[in-house]
Amino acid sequence: MKILVVGHGMVGHKFLEELHQLQIPGAEVSVLCEEPRPAYDRVHLSEFFSGKSAEDLSLVSPGFFEASGFTLRLGTRVAGIDRRAKTVTTQHGEVLPYDKLVIATGSYPFVPPVAGKDREQCFVYRTIEDLEAMKAAGAISRSGVVVGGGLLGLECAKALRDLGLETHVVEFAPRLMTVQVDDEGGRILRNRIEALGVQVHTSRSTVKITDGLTARHRMVFSDDTHLEADMIVFSAGIRPRDELARENALPVGARGGFAIDDHCRTSDHDLYAIGECASWRDQLFGLVAPGYDMARIAARHIAGDATAVFAGADMSTKLKLMGVDVASIGDAQGKTPGCRSFRYADEAKQIYKKIVTSADGKLLLGAVLIGNADEYGTLLQMALNRIALPADPEFLILPASDGKAKPGLGVEALPDSAQICSCNNVTKGQICAAVAEGVTTVAGMKACNKAGGTCGGCVPLVTQVMKAEMSRLGMEVNNHLCEHFPYSRQELYHLIRVGQIRSFADLLAKHGKGLGCDICKPTAASIFASCWNDFVLKGELASLQDSNDYFLGNIQKDGTYSVVPRMPGGEVTPDGLIAVGMVAKKYGLYTKVTGGARVDMFGARVEQLPFIWEELIAAGFESGHAYGKALRTVKSCVGSTWCRYGVDDSVGLAVELENRYKGLRAPHKIKFGVSGCTRECAEAQGKDVGVIATEKGWNLYVCGNGGMKPRHAELIASDLSKDALISLIDRFLMFYVKTADRLQRTSTWRENLEGGLDYLKEVLIADSLGIGDELEAQMQHVVDTYQCEWKSAVTDPETRKRFRSFVNDAGHDERILFVKERGQIRPARADEQAEASPHPVTA
Repeated sequence: MKILVVGHGMVGHKFLEELHQLQIPGAEVSVLCEEPRPAYDRVHLSEFFSGKSAEDLSLVSPGFFEASGFTLRLGTRVAGIDRRAKTVTTQHGEVLPYDKLVIATGSYPFVPPVAGKDREQCFVYRTIEDLEAMKAAGAISRSGVVVGGGLLGLECAKALRDLGLETHVVEFAPRLMTVQVDDEGGRILRNRIEALGVQVHTSRSTVKITDGLTARHRMVFSDDTHLEADMIVFSAGIRPRDELARENALPVGARGGFAIDDHCRTSDHDLYAIGECASWRDQLFGLVAPGYDMARIAARHIAGDATAVFAGADMSTKLKLMGVDVASIGDAQGKTPGCRSFRYADEAKQIYKKIVTSADGKLLLGAVLIGNADEYGTLLQMALNRIALPADPEFLILPASDGKAKPGLGVEALPDSAQICSCNNVTKGQICAAVAEGVTTVAGMKACNKAGGTCGGCVPLVTQVMKAEMSRLGMEVNNHLCEHFPYSRQELYHLIRVGQIRSFADLLAKHGKGLGCDICKPTAASIFASCWNDFVLKGELASLQDSNDYFLGNIQKDGTYSVVPRMPGGEVTPDGLIAVGMVAKKYGLYTKVTGGARVDMFGARVEQLPFIWEELIAAGFESGHAYGKALRTVKSCVGSTWCRYGVDDSVGLAVELENRYKGLRAPHKIKFGVSGCTRECAEAQGKDVGVIATEKGWNLYVCGNGGMKPRHAELIASDLSKDALISLIDRFLMFYVKTADRLQRTSTWRENLEGGLDYLKEVLIADSLGIGDELEAQMQHVVDTYQCEWKSAVTDPETRKRFRSFVNDAGHDERILFVKERGQIRPARADEQAEASPHPVTA
């Protein structure tokens, strides 16, 4: 049987993978690919602008075509089909016979019929060639516009922003992502996108594109307003590539696309269509998972499985657009008659969540999640498997508080038929079967059944199912830190503490194997710092640090570093402010007042760092540890000293706490807040440690988090004296350091703590484990051995050598030109370098 495949995109290649597994006897498979390269990952196409190459994005495993015996013809377009003769003619005039023809031509970008759309530096966002052209144009542009505010449009906007362009999104509809989100969700999404520096223009209809006055193009809108930009990218939707259907009198769907039956056949039963070019019951599917499902069905049916049928697809999706979580499930718009909805919105954190339930409140019909999508896996499984909702379904999307656990869905409750990986159609039952056969790692699961192997969004749920099944079967659930240490972080901490181990070499010799890796080295470095508090760049310790700790500064996207001096409690003298301003001015640094009540400075080159810090140290500043998993800030209000509502000195306490705990290394960063009254201006209840003044003393809250998974802190003790408060914080922090997992925030640690808040109170307040004094003594050691890491760095000649562009020269690389833009320093583009530098850099 001769099988001819037209199109080698993601869906076309999935079809080939399925055929290869089926091993149809005597089958000869040929693939015609219009593009100059084999299938690549369009889902992660924007990562091309973040440094990934075309080879990195390839979906074809090495040796696939050699192993399968399939033939791939690149740069080959189909010019015509003769269905009677069962042949295909290419643009080169070559005639190829077939017994079964599979069309996987995908879609093409829709470009609105606007006058001027074909001007130079107007692009579509579809292929790697498109991206290469955009990248070249971006090097000589300052601004760019994306026409279209849907999924692809926002991905494209990220690409323009990654090119360093002033970025705009123009959308015809009144909100972004009209298909996936509702009005309120669209508003929150817009706020999040605009906060990232992308300007959004909704309800705009472009009527023409002409020459601009300040940029290459001017987009003129129907309301007589205009927008100018150097490059324009159209990403206003897609249309199915169905020209071969129309040319061959094959039926198409109401919105285009080859009309197919439940076996993915067209009206010509020897001709199949799959993916975005296919229309099933007048529905088009623009996501990769339904296309993969069609590919599996078509392959099985061609192989002789008459039971293989396509039954539609769930269009739920979870994405991270420009770093913003966006998820949509089922009837997100609430169009089902009689349905009702529950909404949660946090304007401060720009988070919006909505669930849509049946009229009786028993079933979940849909959901929208913007800004935080942690509940996506639970909600999706509830919707897909029609699992009964709890009595109060609103708590599914409300933040946890006051020690109450959120109602959730344990993986044990899922039926075996529950689809865990939609991209590769892997069910819970298949994952459990793989575990029974000995698969106990995510990497092994990907190799076995490809669960989590495509977009990666299901990996957390895959992991939960896998570990739950391992536990059920009585298997050991591996909590090893990495391949080099058969211990968890907690176990490693105790081995280091009890064994008085101070070097990674000794740790490996006594408890590990191999040379170590990027997981265990920084973890060990953090534990060494928590236990012994030696200078992190001392001797062997330096080689264990990640890049931020190695240079005592956060590396930024342009290769420069941030400089963040500590301002305890937000308190700084006028002379200190002047010194910061003078340093920033001298070195051309961008300055920003942070939410943690201090000043960040950005744009420092690596060789400048020691000189900058020498001046800051001379002015009385210390390292702010913004680069480390350590105490970052203690935010405070002005308290009773100034505020008429304040009942105690919140600033004084904040300064004392920050000076006490500065330099403490932990599994993750730690933030404090101290409020002088219950008006809570310091937002203490959103911090890892929160302190609020009362008429009788201080209330202590712990394990809050204002990050990607917001969580209110919990009240652990009330009306404390200052001494009692500090003792309790000592115990809390050291108990967290001793028992948390690697890179685990206090909020997540608390949620996973067996026994919950009551257990934590027993350990810390009642001293049920008898370790209270020990925890306080360990903290006192950290306090007593504190050193400013930057002071140690700049006063040690050997350490200073690390901060050089060249190993054998203290000067900087004069071939790299830095330019000033909107007050910020950034590396020059290639055209700017060539124009201004006598020694241009060539790649």
